[in-house]
Amino acid sequence: MARAARRAAPASTTSLPAFRPVQLATLVDAVPSGNRWLHEMKYDGYRLEIAIGGGRARAFTRSGLDWSEKFDGIVEAAASLKVESALLDGEAVVFDAEGRSDFQTLQGALKGDPARIDYVAFDLLELNGEDLTGLPLLERKALLRDLMPQKPKRLRYSDHIRGSGEKLLNSFCAAGLEGVVSKLADGRYVGARSSGWVKTKCIQRQEFAVVGWTPSDKARAFRSLILAVNEDGALRYAGKVGTGFDAKELQRLMSVMGPLEQKTPTVKAPRAEVRGAHWLRPKLVAEIAFTEMTNEGTLRHPSYLGLRDDKKPEAVVVEKAGSARQAQAPVIVPITNAERIIYPESEITKGQLAEYYAAVAPIMLPWAASRPISLVRCPQGRAKKCFFQKHDAGSFGEAVRHVAIEEKDGEAEPYLYIDTDEGLMTCVQMGTIEFHGWGARIEDVEKADRLVFDLDPDVGLDFEAVRFAAFRFRDILKTIGLETFPMVTGGKGVHVIAPLTPRAEWSEVKDFARRLAVAVAQTEPTKFTAALPKAQRKGRIFVDYLRNQRGATAVMPYSARAREGAPVAAPITWKEMETIVSPARFHVGDQTELLKRAGLKTLSSWGRADQALPDL
Repeated sequence: MARAARRAAPASTTSLPAFRPVQLATLVDAVPSGNRWLHEMKYDGYRLEIAIGGGRARAFTRSGLDWSEKFDGIVEAAASLKVESALLDGEAVVFDAEGRSDFQTLQGALKGDPARIDYVAFDLLELNGEDLTGLPLLERKALLRDLMPQKPKRLRYSDHIRGSGEKLLNSFCAAGLEGVVSKLADGRYVGARSSGWVKTKCIQRQEFAVVGWTPSDKARAFRSLILAVNEDGALRYAGKVGTGFDAKELQRLMSVMGPLEQKTPTVKAPRAEVRGAHWLRPKLVAEIAFTEMTNEGTLRHPSYLGLRDDKKPEAVVVEKAGSARQAQAPVIVPITNAERIIYPESEITKGQLAEYYAAVAPIMLPWAASRPISLVRCPQGRAKKCFFQKHDAGSFGEAVRHVAIEEKDGEAEPYLYIDTDEGLMTCVQMGTIEFHGWGARIEDVEKADRLVFDLDPDVGLDFEAVRFAAFRFRDILKTIGLETFPMVTGGKGVHVIAPLTPRAEWSEVKDFARRLAVAVAQTEPTKFTAALPKAQRKGRIFVDYLRNQRGATAVMPYSARAREGAPVAAPITWKEMETIVSPARFHVGDQTELLKRAGLKTLSSWGRADQALPDL
């Protein structure tokens, strides 16, 4: 009855839902057992979110790029669904006569026969303006099944079985399928990597960066591709692949690789294995199947499956299968010195801080995961020595990952990122209080996915001045077509955030933010300044636009602050902005309230809008 009522009373909105960070599955060594788990086929295609609204639809990759043109047939079919608005999660695939999906065939269809491409939907994140991510998976799938067409044409529903996952995997492997994805039946949708979704593969396959090629002594264009993965913040040699290409793909690859050639070796590799190599700047990612990885970290019997345009080399790491038994248990990171006082004025301990982060992980990770982060670590408490950390040589362990990012001097450095609650809690165990993140995700660190205007009041200004400034920026940005969202920082000011579809380069984003900030300061010089010297900020709001440049960070939603009273950064609505009394309204200990707030309709779409950087 509840499901019928939900369908019978759609919201009035007909706008397209905005992209959400997708939930990712963790690789495990066996299918988890028990009726807590649903098991689905693992599809071999491109992960896509489909946004539907007002008779229109759009397709987004897992990193938020708009690929509607590439999948126009799927988009057209989705737009015809009898629904006011919806956000689907699924996979674009091509099936053969035996019902197997194949990535290479999909790539061929994209180039010449797009009518063969279907979309298999396996989750429903929004329906008629209602956020469904807090519902159990079984309820979301029931709504999805009702939404999908009875006679599938281009759009299919991903069915599942409950329990008997190992038997299903064996049958899939015997049929030449890729594997099984297992999901907790009562799990909510978390826009990050989660142990609530796990995958078990029939064959080993994953992405590798293409860093060079070796010449052939025969008529073919090249002999093999040289592969690499990111490890400890740098690319390392992972072997070569010389099979899986037809003549057409060999020629295509040569044309793609030509502009990327460089004289210096991209990775260190045994000389005998890369004799005569043509080295490439690491810009290409290939999907590779293989039997195993040697102790030296190179591939046995690799086979090329195709290039992946939806992933960037910075995000390519070795996938290691974890224990299926651990996937069925809650993540527990031991917190040492839990009784240590971290906030002396309020006697909040490290253990209490850890309890806060463990509670808010599901609502924090969609914002903080899979983007380069800087940590504010205070191992002895906030009143003692604290320091920023953005690089790591491995002291955090495997749960805290590294992404290699090129610095100004051309050298790559290992930046930290997390993508699981285990990674988050490991940082807390290592004395982290604050989490600050780039305005871009690791899938493409050169494309910003948000604008942040940090409104910082001069000493002596009350919060009314900050409130006025926030609404002023909201109105200005609205006039140029950007929807914004406020966040109290737990410090002195407010962040006005405009989410972006990641298209613009950092130089464009910084220039846009600078020109807007300067223009506002020139128009209202008694209220605003964009000047960096503190002496020029007297009695005014400093508009910090430098959050919008490559390498700059901003405090993440739900991060605690290393300030008196243990405040936290928290999303709020513009309606709440009218009456909230302080940017430090929420504190460690408010996790129950923050979790409840995140599920409210007024905040369920906070920070999400389908918009690009306008001309200014």
